[in-house]
Amino acid sequence: MTQEIIDLWPEIEWITDDDLREKVSKTWELALKRSILTTNDLNTIPFTLLVPDLKVSFMSHKRSVVHIARDAGNKIMEFYGDDLPVDMNVLLAGAILADVGKLLEYEMKDGRAVQGNYGKYLRHPFSGVSLAEECGIPPEVCHIIASHAGEGNMVKRTTEAYIVHHADFMTFLPFKERLKL
Repeated sequence: MTQEIIDLWPEIEWITDDDLREKVSKTWELALKRSILTTNDLNTIPFTLLVPDLKVSFMSHKRSVVHIARDAGNKIMEFYGDDLPVDMNVLLAGAILADVGKLLEYEMKDGRAVQGNYGKYLRHPFSGVSLAEECGIPPEVCHIIASHAGEGNMVKRTTEAYIVHHADFMTFLPFKERLKL
């Protein structure tokens, strides 16, 4: 695991499965290698292109999703135990990788993030799964990447995928659609 990935994702250390943690790191390394975006860009570009003049960065949003997903997973285990088990390593890996495909979807133009040609054809859930599979990420984590966005409304989600989906949307929709009083 490179220092660049540790600096970008300190939460990666929460994954207790050494092999999975290394594969998650490798997926981010591969995405950064294939992307025109830098880690500095990820800390400055808006997390979505769907909200004009958004100031919340890609990494602020992504890291908040991971924290919310972890907290939700812990509470689900606390209250439901074996009736609704949560694999925390799968949950954390999926939350960290959910938007890794955006590194291929975005381009920079005049200092701003825009949807690139690749992104016009393949949204980040698809490119994210492709990157993850190339790095040996297991199917239960790829399922989270694939189903975290609107595309996931067409399939049944695992508990971990529901958690990541809701953590992601509860920190996106208020910027896009909230009622402002």
